[in-house]
Amino acid sequence: MLKLFTKDFWDVIARLILRNKIGILVSIIIITILFSTQWKNMRFSNTEANLLPDDHEVNITYNNFLKKFGEEGNLVIIGVKDSTLLTVDKLNAWNELADGFKKYKEVETVISVKDLQKLVKDTLHQNFSLQPFIKDSITSISQINELEDELFNKYPFYDNFLFNKKTKTIRTIIYLDKAIVNTSARKEFILNELVPKIEDFEIATNLDVRVSGMPYIRTLNAQLIIDEIVWFVLAALFVTSLIFFFFFRSFRATLISLVVVCIGVMWTLGILGALNYEITVLTALIPPLIIVIGIPNCIFLINKYQHEVKLHGNKVKSLQRVITKIGNATLMTNVTTASGFATFIFTESALLKEFGIVASLSILSIFILCLLIIPIIYTFLPYPKDRHLEHLNKRWIGGFVDWMERMVKHERIAIYSVALVLLIVSIIGIYQIKISGSLIEDMPQDSEFVNDIRFFEDEFNGIMPLEFMIDIKRKQGVMKLSTLKRMDELQETINETPELSKPISVVDLVKYSKQAYYNGNTKFYQLPTSQENSFILSYAKNSTSNVDLLKNFIDSTGQYARITTFMKDIGTDKMERIEENIQTEIDKLFPKDRYEVTMTGKALVFQKGTTYLVKNLAISLSLAILLIALFMAYMFRSARMIIVSLIPNLIPLLVTAGLMGYLGVPIKPSTILVFSIAFGISVDDTIHFLAKYRQELQANNWKIKTSVYGALRETGVSMFYTSIVLFFGFSVFTISSFGGTVALGALVSATLLFAMLSNLLLLPSLLLSLERSIANKEVLKEPAINIIPEEDETDEENSNI
Repeated sequence: MLKLFTKDFWDVIARLILRNKIGILVSIIIITILFSTQWKNMRFSNTEANLLPDDHEVNITYNNFLKKFGEEGNLVIIGVKDSTLLTVDKLNAWNELADGFKKYKEVETVISVKDLQKLVKDTLHQNFSLQPFIKDSITSISQINELEDELFNKYPFYDNFLFNKKTKTIRTIIYLDKAIVNTSARKEFILNELVPKIEDFEIATNLDVRVSGMPYIRTLNAQLIIDEIVWFVLAALFVTSLIFFFFFRSFRATLISLVVVCIGVMWTLGILGALNYEITVLTALIPPLIIVIGIPNCIFLINKYQHEVKLHGNKVKSLQRVITKIGNATLMTNVTTASGFATFIFTESALLKEFGIVASLSILSIFILCLLIIPIIYTFLPYPKDRHLEHLNKRWIGGFVDWMERMVKHERIAIYSVALVLLIVSIIGIYQIKISGSLIEDMPQDSEFVNDIRFFEDEFNGIMPLEFMIDIKRKQGVMKLSTLKRMDELQETINETPELSKPISVVDLVKYSKQAYYNGNTKFYQLPTSQENSFILSYAKNSTSNVDLLKNFIDSTGQYARITTFMKDIGTDKMERIEENIQTEIDKLFPKDRYEVTMTGKALVFQKGTTYLVKNLAISLSLAILLIALFMAYMFRSARMIIVSLIPNLIPLLVTAGLMGYLGVPIKPSTILVFSIAFGISVDDTIHFLAKYRQELQANNWKIKTSVYGALRETGVSMFYTSIVLFFGFSVFTISSFGGTVALGALVSATLLFAMLSNLLLLPSLLLSLERSIANKEVLKEPAINIIPEEDETDEENSNI
């Protein structure tokens, strides 16, 4: 029986590929067409990225809140900070703009200055009625002055809700239909209706309108991601193909590589569609990643083909050796790269799982495409011309290889010293790394909608909803005066927190009711006494108009109440301190046997998601190291070889982590991905080097030094080429307008650059220093990796293909 991944196995694979060229190409075309039919299933995510697993306590709490009170992230806010707004024409135009949104089916309700109403006591009917501040439209400046006086001085219920009385900033709140908040209808309404109407208003009035709110932010952020996908793919193709051409100086080889990676991208999109996954900020990175990872595969295969052709001049024999001599090593390198991505499958986050599945499948697909297409296409092409092989004799390449060999031969102590210093300095830097859960940190910092977020943070202390749900554990218990007083004290604590906006709840409505009962006197804007409570509430119960106000603050059973506030975009550390302070106050105010108070909202879910990812970083990276160590164990059957192979790849990760500490780059969802991805890719060079080293050992009768230098000379060029392509390929992500994507590209590029130097200098140095242990013939008796001496393949064997 044929043993997998041995010389005989790869001989069979080579014969199958080269004898069935037409059938394989037709099969690839058919599969590509089938994958293209799945593109229609691709869709961009309309929901926010939830980094927590569905069964996480924070998600369960948040979903319970949504069941009681509905979607809380359905507010779109528009605001103006301009004294000229408080003129007759412009204020009427502002109110007309708000009224215009009410006609849309996507809008649940709109609250603007014109919609604000006074709560007025009706003694005759013993109830409260609502009377508008503005009955029809503004006709004089005196009306505006009266409106200002009432809003800014007489009705504290509305303070910091639709206006900031200190800066005279005024805003309008648009509540979208909760049913469309997480659908494409939200995007269509915002891009096709809301934005154009606001732009027309700005032109007509010469006012600068600021827009924000979670639905708006999500829509514009998602649109930028969509726009960037195309640019990433084009930039990755351009950069990698340009570098490829610079190295090989062959349009033919460059075109072949582009065809392979383009088919790989088509397959990736097909996999996304077939699995019915949404395109998120992570999965959007996979197509350019496949280009960046696929080109090095092409480099190894084409470089090996040209090297073999130059060696003996037999094209068919060269193509067979491309498959048989480096097929196993290339398979292992792609498997290790895929493993780096596949570790995300083991997290409980659906977002990361989908990213890991699609990325790992796509990487294995691009390996198969490279192994099949490149040798087959070259069978149809003429013998390479001398100019196509010139790059093998480049003087600067020879100088680079000589420098590496000289360093390894004479400067091993210096190499170890530099590695040790880097390790110590990096560990110091690692202790300076901070964790960030900032919402806008990764968003385009110069974009208009991020500036608008900051505007509303300055004027109204934030736009990220933070909710408190209070379970009184008995029906109709919310309106008990003792409960209202506890809620009022909690709101005082929230109000004293600078990072949080003024909270609003049923408490404010009860205070407003008391003020109304005392004919609008502002000094009575407070909770009623126990004597006042009964008759004030009797007025409230008789007021049908008040029911609509209550439903936003109390559930239908009267058992659950909510306190809503908005949070500034702050880091995880600050958020945790605020959470601890408020939780301490909650524990004091609400006895656990009578109340259950939970903090939730999108702000908290995002912060907890970041913390969860950081905790999973160690698991993900450990899994990557374990999987790759197992591959090494399978390939080399030597514990010492596993250690030797891991050291040159762990040091670059530590150096990168140290750089993050020194440069102030925090650990966040985007940068967390760096380590597993970079480790999976950097190990490729190690495998290629060690695979060639094993071949050299057999060919040179186990002479360690000869084998190490031989492996360095042959693989050094390809490792240099691929590392440069990967460096500039990942650097493409730095053109992104998203800070997280920029950080991902820069950090992976830096890690791979360090990994290249580590694999070309530190790895061979370790092999030479530990030569007696590693070169034990008993260990190397039956290597798992394919080792094919030059003499094993005769021209006669190749003539039968």
